Amino acid sequence: MAVLLNYLWELAQGPLYVGMENYNAEVFWHCFVASLGDGIMVLLIVAAGWIVLRQPDWFLRPGLRGYLVTLTAGFVLAVLVEWVAVRILNRWEYTENMPKLPGLDIGLVPIAQMLILPTLIFRIAAMRSYNSRPQV
Repeated sequence: MAVLLNYLWELAQGPLYVGMENYNAEVFWHCFVASLGDGIMVLLIVAAGWIVLRQPDWFLRPGLRGYLVTLTAGFVLAVLVEWVAVRILNRWEYTENMPKLPGLDIGLVPIAQMLILPTLIFRIAAMRSYNSRPQV
């Protein structure tokens, strides 16, 4: 689920990156590879919650502390990945249409991705877990 939702987000934000303004096989592949990395970032958020909250399935009922872990870890990971990729490794560039985080000059859309999607993914996991329980 994490890779699929991130893949769709990557495709949607593709035109905000230089060289990805037009959809073609290369763009679809690039977005797929990026979504695999995003899936790993979601797993890192799960691990962060497990460490901080000391509960392996914390994301099924995150509560306020769980949401704070999700948002904090997602923000830190997204800022780190974007900053390193754009400022140090020159892995990608933004078009003029990409809104940027003031001060760091990195894209807001990929940061929003790691704030919104993990929360949604965890909610979907919780609903699936609840629906798969035996009814008494």
